[in-house]
Amino acid sequence: MKIALAQLNFIIADFTGNSNKIIDSIRRAKEQGVDLIVFSELAVCGYPPDDLLDYPHFNETCEQTIHDIAKHCVGITAIVGSPMENPDETGRRLYNAACILSNGTLQDVVYKTLLPTYDVFNESRYFEVNDHFKTVEIAGVKSAITICEDLWHEMDRFDYQDNPLGELKQFEPHLIINISASPFNRDKMEERMEVLKRQSKFAGRPMIYVNQIGAHTDLIFDGRSCVINSRGEAVMKLGSFEEDNAVIDLNEIDIKSGIEEKEEDDIEYLHKALVFGIQDYFKKMGFKKAVLGSSGGIDSALVQVLASEALGSENVFAVMLPSQFSSEGSVKDAVELSKNLGNPYEIIPIENAFKAFESGLSGLFNGMAFNVAEENIQARSRAVFLMGISNKLGYILLNTSNKSEMSVGYSTLYGDMCGSLSVIGDVFKTDVYKLARYINRDREILPVAIIEKAPSAELRPNQKDSDSLPEYDILDGILKLYIEHHKGPNSIIAEGYDKAVVERVIKLVNGAEYKRFQSPPILRVSPKAFGRGRIMPLVSRW
Repeated sequence: MKIALAQLNFIIADFTGNSNKIIDSIRRAKEQGVDLIVFSELAVCGYPPDDLLDYPHFNETCEQTIHDIAKHCVGITAIVGSPMENPDETGRRLYNAACILSNGTLQDVVYKTLLPTYDVFNESRYFEVNDHFKTVEIAGVKSAITICEDLWHEMDRFDYQDNPLGELKQFEPHLIINISASPFNRDKMEERMEVLKRQSKFAGRPMIYVNQIGAHTDLIFDGRSCVINSRGEAVMKLGSFEEDNAVIDLNEIDIKSGIEEKEEDDIEYLHKALVFGIQDYFKKMGFKKAVLGSSGGIDSALVQVLASEALGSENVFAVMLPSQFSSEGSVKDAVELSKNLGNPYEIIPIENAFKAFESGLSGLFNGMAFNVAEENIQARSRAVFLMGISNKLGYILLNTSNKSEMSVGYSTLYGDMCGSLSVIGDVFKTDVYKLARYINRDREILPVAIIEKAPSAELRPNQKDSDSLPEYDILDGILKLYIEHHKGPNSIIAEGYDKAVVERVIKLVNGAEYKRFQSPPILRVSPKAFGRGRIMPLVSRW
């Protein structure tokens, strides 16, 4: 049996576009003599559709699209993910399903058993749990079809009671198929591959794994579909962050030896994910050009480089907005970066705007010392200019805040937190530096002065981040343990961090929750990003 893996980039609710991609892949697979073509989880509607699943018309369109695609499955079988109505009167209205299309019709349906309800996933909100296990015969081959999480039952943190593959193993299938929508994060690539290898070895059967690619606002899907032999060795891998397809003969899978798997560079994949996230967001939203505030600092510089790679340098407009506290070097460095990249740029001093606000508030603020209020007025003045440019020119404003700043509230609401997309809001400051050095690996794109200067918001004379925050290697270590690993203060202190620093950092994180609630969507690249994957109460005494 010849099997095609179709790793495609879908747009949520674009039924015409998605079905055209699927049908085109089916047509090409038929020309190659393929017997079975496999698509990803919820391919028909795109993943995740979220509360669109609450609309009956949306679900009816999904099912109608499945039947339309089935008409093209003559002389070939296709497995296509889609929501399907629950035929029973009890339970949730929908199943997360793998539809088996053949002979021009919907032949069979397999439902998902393990519904993830953690981090960015909320599938039990919409779908009913499968409790009926069966294999499906495809071209004479008994096949066990699973859907994404169904292979992750043994992960301790999930505490699943069911073992879908264990149930299916009893039917002695000849092939395991998993259709997936598994999002990217930096810690997951190796773990995912280990799960697939372990499960194919457990079943003693070859496995076809098809994952989607694409960025759906905050979630980035990396693809990396693959074929695993029954010994738990990867014999074929598709590309990452790109549409890809491949054909393999089932009879050859177990004959093949495992391919050489090179060690992956974490920063290289982080860089690739961020560029792809920007690019796909703009493409799917129909945007062409971006604007950002270019301060001469490392965060805005990094975003400017990533955006230029994603959109083309000519489509990224850098705006320098110096105040009376901005150093001459910062403006010079920002201009040099724009020239290195070939970005259009403009210098618009904000001193007059800031003084106008000061004058307007002088009566109310009379006799009061310069403090965070005046600092924030500068940040908000910049946001007014940037949003004005965005509105007038139709450019999309990119947010340049990093995860370290957002964690401790070192950012200004309606100021530097403005933007339609937060590019590095899930990247700690220490990793910002690593990315900058990676970008400069072959030649100097980011001026070295930007990388080497002490971080500063430049909102008062001689200001440095270290005046009010621990050094970033210490801060980021604490933040990672608290936010991504859910460690409490005692556990973090036991790791060797100073008690007073730990308690202060945690207090800052908890106190800034209301700010993050109002932040733009953040490209998720870590196991625990701010946004849909981290839901915290705004009013709390924790």
